Amino acid sequence: MPKFYVQCGPCEVVLQADDASSAALQAIDRVLQNHLWIYDDEGLTDNDRRTHLMLESLMHLDPAIRVSERGFDREDAQLIGTPDTVQHWHEFMTGMQKLFVIAGLAPRSIHEIAGMSSAPEDGIIPIQPR
Repeated sequence: MPKFYVQCGPCEVVLQADDASSAALQAIDRVLQNHLWIYDDEGLTDNDRRTHLMLESLMHLDPAIRVSERGFDREDAQLIGTPDTVQHWHEFMTGMQKLFVIAGLAPRSIHEIAGMSSAPEDGIIPIQPR
């Protein structure tokens, strides 16, 4: 599996993924982990959750995610739209939530469900801050 260098605002990570889009999504997943609580707040609508994520992204991230297989700060890095990637992440989280309901599984917080996927073998390669 290829190794990617991903940058977006304060997020700078090296990880393994199938392609650049998957690498961007993994990076956004790391950035948005602190916002999983919105999926457990029954008082928020799906649109409220999406708006929250987009506002947080606009305030703290760059408009595009830079993805390269050659290193950080590369002029030839692929640019992937941050709003589009955040939207994909939101759809994934919403889909997971719906899947558990449809499957008839006992209610569990999305934070707990998503936390189970953050095992060391998730393709993220630790790096030292630059």
